[in-house]
Amino acid sequence: MTDHSNRKPDWWKGAVIYQIYPRSYLDTTGSGTGDLRGITRKLDYIADLGVDAIWISPFVASPMLDFGYDVSDYLAVDPLFGTLDDFRQLLDAAHQRGLKVLMDQVLSHTSDQHAWFLESRQDRDNPKANWYVWADPTQTGGPPNNWLSVFGGPSWQWEPRRGQYYLHNFLRQQPDLNYHCEQVQQAVLDTCRFWLDLGVDGFRLDVCAFYFHDSELRDNPPNPVQPEGAHFMFNPYSMQAHKYDIGRPENLEFLERLRALCDTYDDRILLGELNQEDGEELHKSYTAGHRLHIAYGYWLLGSEEVSAALFRDTARELGYGDGDGWPCWALDNHDFTRSLTRLGLERNPEAGPILTAAMTLLRGASCLYQGAELSLPEAQLPYDRIRDPYGREFFPAYKGRDGARTPMPWNRDAPHAGFSEAEPWLPVVEPHQISAVDVQQVTLGSPLNRVRTFLKWRREQPELLQGSMSFLDLPEPLLGIRRSGEGRSIICILNLSNDEVVHECTEDFCGTPITGHGFTAIHRNGMLEIPAFGAWFGATE
Repeated sequence: MTDHSNRKPDWWKGAVIYQIYPRSYLDTTGSGTGDLRGITRKLDYIADLGVDAIWISPFVASPMLDFGYDVSDYLAVDPLFGTLDDFRQLLDAAHQRGLKVLMDQVLSHTSDQHAWFLESRQDRDNPKANWYVWADPTQTGGPPNNWLSVFGGPSWQWEPRRGQYYLHNFLRQQPDLNYHCEQVQQAVLDTCRFWLDLGVDGFRLDVCAFYFHDSELRDNPPNPVQPEGAHFMFNPYSMQAHKYDIGRPENLEFLERLRALCDTYDDRILLGELNQEDGEELHKSYTAGHRLHIAYGYWLLGSEEVSAALFRDTARELGYGDGDGWPCWALDNHDFTRSLTRLGLERNPEAGPILTAAMTLLRGASCLYQGAELSLPEAQLPYDRIRDPYGREFFPAYKGRDGARTPMPWNRDAPHAGFSEAEPWLPVVEPHQISAVDVQQVTLGSPLNRVRTFLKWRREQPELLQGSMSFLDLPEPLLGIRRSGEGRSIICILNLSNDEVVHECTEDFCGTPITGHGFTAIHRNGMLEIPAFGAWFGATE
């Protein structure tokens, strides 16, 4: 059993969680694909970032049609990534360095190659006949309702063995589990218990609002609003209000069961992914009571512009009082265009550290996606190098998610930036190669060194981890945050623009300057001078 003696209660409040996409972190076998041993080999690098935990995207057995988010065996490590012993060694090595390990759990659906589905599809009378969502055709032979798949087309697929349709919210090879079946819920809980017994510190729950469906299979109504810049605007999926296929009230009851299981272990946590629609309301209910510890939505991930108002207004919508749930902030992950490109800041890599600071200064936890510490832009890939089925379906209106999934660049002068000795599963692009870790480690003021400096400094400020939060009344582009603990407050004033900002500021307002965070600003003659993408930190008693 893994030693958990270094755990602290509520460590997740204010934690920085480093997300690893294992296919693209480090290849130690020459396969062209990253593996678990590659993560273990880089744990010193990760710990030196000043993060508290790692979240590893799926590494269990899978046909890899959706790159691990189509699970064929919940209890087996896919040979592509190594063995169960490799994962045990990773866990132990991470814990020795004070890092928690969160495992990605894809519980809403499986692969169509999972043994459960292979049995369920055979006929209508087998022991697992009700483990997936099956429905008869309409009188005209069509699917039972108008539900659509996130990845395009109807979310129903015909199965001739049963003479029925099955539900899939994503690829047709990803059939949805039927959570109205008690046996399914118990099997999923048993799966989670296996990994908790092994020593994982919790789970990132993929699309956790998708677990239940409307048992009456009612049609979704039209979406009354088509939001500008919505992530799925190129896809008819956004034309529906997903009232009956997502976010059903029964989800909450199951999350309470899963939380109860986690609570039988010491300090394990649940990090939930919420869907785009009604994300703020879902957050309030999903993090209330004994459900999720923390949850992230698409509030910042889907934004195509950055402003102080975006951070401030989103936090206010989610709530940040003592009785509110705890969000997990994210600007980047494996599903979204990298933030510097999305926000039009590709030519401003110095913006990366201030965006990381802004995210991690808000009340809650935060996720730092691999490569964000290097201020990597989105990798631009031609169609013939795209592997993501989502991107191949909607190209060129949408180029998919591979641009955020390319290999981590470790060494500028090595083939494939030191990621692999073989041709990688996705190419390393030149803007990434020249921004490699080995270059940034020895470059004063590089994004990597600035992020390291800031996160280590932040971790020593208890007010910034679990203190109360309020916002300062400041004009754009200044984001002003006050984080307060017992007898002390930290004033944080961030310039989110590419221009210097000079603002009138009394010493009582700004506080006594604090150093060690790596950002620059000057307070003199009653004026606060903050350079482009700079920040001021002051203390008040």
